[in-house]
Amino acid sequence: MLAVPFRAPAPGAVWDKDLQAHVWVGTSPPPELAGYVPGPHTFERFLEDELNETPRPLPAGDRMTPRAEQVTGAEVVAAHEAAGGRMFLLGDDPGVGKTGTAVLAVQQIAARRGARSVLVVADRPAAITVPHWTRSITAFGAGDLRWCVTTWDRLAKVRDLHFDVVVADEAHMVRHTTTQRWKHWKAVSGSGRVKDAPFVLLATATPAHSPLELPYLAPHFATLHGEPLRAWADLPARLAEHGFHVERGRYGSTWTEDPDERRADLTLLRSWLADTDPPATLHRPAPWGDVQVTGTPVALTPAERAAYEQEWSSFRAEMQLARRAKQTARGRAALLRFRQKAGLIRVPATVDWVRAQVEAGRQVAVSVEFVETAADPIREALLAAGIGVSGIFGRDRFDVEAERLRFQTGESQVCVFTVTASISLHAGEQLPGGRTASSTPRVGLFHQPRFSGIAARQVTGRTHRDHQVSPWRIAYAEDTVEEQVAKVMVERLAVTGSTAGGDTAGLQQIAELLDADWLPQASLTGAD
Repeated sequence: MLAVPFRAPAPGAVWDKDLQAHVWVGTSPPPELAGYVPGPHTFERFLEDELNETPRPLPAGDRMTPRAEQVTGAEVVAAHEAAGGRMFLLGDDPGVGKTGTAVLAVQQIAARRGARSVLVVADRPAAITVPHWTRSITAFGAGDLRWCVTTWDRLAKVRDLHFDVVVADEAHMVRHTTTQRWKHWKAVSGSGRVKDAPFVLLATATPAHSPLELPYLAPHFATLHGEPLRAWADLPARLAEHGFHVERGRYGSTWTEDPDERRADLTLLRSWLADTDPPATLHRPAPWGDVQVTGTPVALTPAERAAYEQEWSSFRAEMQLARRAKQTARGRAALLRFRQKAGLIRVPATVDWVRAQVEAGRQVAVSVEFVETAADPIREALLAAGIGVSGIFGRDRFDVEAERLRFQTGESQVCVFTVTASISLHAGEQLPGGRTASSTPRVGLFHQPRFSGIAARQVTGRTHRDHQVSPWRIAYAEDTVEEQVAKVMVERLAVTGSTAGGDTAGLQQIAELLDADWLPQASLTGAD
């Protein structure tokens, strides 16, 4: 089996319609195909090993010694499975070691169940997340298991395959049931089946914005209450029947805004997960402490202030027109344009701040949401100033793992990225080949305030992880709506942890600030 990119030349290979992949028959592929030979534990390698009588040997790789918290965490997961549980929520803070914990837990679960195959679903970009998982599997021990590591956007390719154990990394990716991704996930995870369902290990530090975004836990809830799976097909309705404060909103069911009712709901939800014997969830805060997130006001020049006020006025006018006409798409487009233009105005200030941090002997991680109005101009300005920049943004523009390693080894002092999870940018990381990332202190900057507490918490965990402390700042234009949004973000970031419900109140505040409270919540969170 070959991993041939779309439209790439593959002389000598044959497209197999049934496998939906390129194949080459022989013992050693020609040089022009060597770059397409799939690595260990990838989807293509999994299929190849299924087809061949004798699978190709796996490389030895680097071995790693698990930390104490990874060993104890794996034991908790395995105990729940041994007691008859069908899924477990691993919600440790970013950087605590969920990947190692998951691999160790799978080893124990597979040994008890006699499992043969394991599916790992990771976040994008595949060029970083798939190698990360395959290295971890090798480092902690693949055992006699057949591992298949894929990404959420490739679920359709594996939905018809059978796996004994399924690991969902960044499980919050399936918190919405209206997507194709959810349909594929139901098939892969056996969420709609009573018999022959795999054991599912869900790993995420940020489960959801509210209890209504936990459909992937519905099989556990059904088992806990002794109810049929079909009874939980409509999660909001079922939660309401169990006493949760669910209301009808403009776009369907919503969670109450009353603080006392929220606290009561979250207490009940936590009891469903943590008070079972053994528990069905595990959340451990980072022992090196919470990330420090502070605001960084940007004083606009008179010209920048005039441009900002003009964009704000245009946005308000467009949003009000869209609201009166109930044109959701128009409102979302107006919100997107305003955020892009507001961020573009502040690019020079971000570049100056980053340059000062580099001159002070730090490496800087810059989180952006937009490419043309943020990532590109920031990167280009820093390069023009003679500062090395790694870019992890834009589809197929960079070799993302090579760019990440340039930053990690200190070859580039800055990393500008759009992804929110599944990459490591912290100091001292153990790199492939036995190398170690630079020990230079990391600092992070949100070029724009994030609307979603889930996304913000995930981003800070790229550098503030594995016992490495990394402060983050949020840039915003002083005395503007951005400043108010940033304050909400800082206030709500601390409560987006182990159980859902942390930042829906924050989202409501932000929506009201932007006159966007009539739009679906997905307009703010970027949910797909």
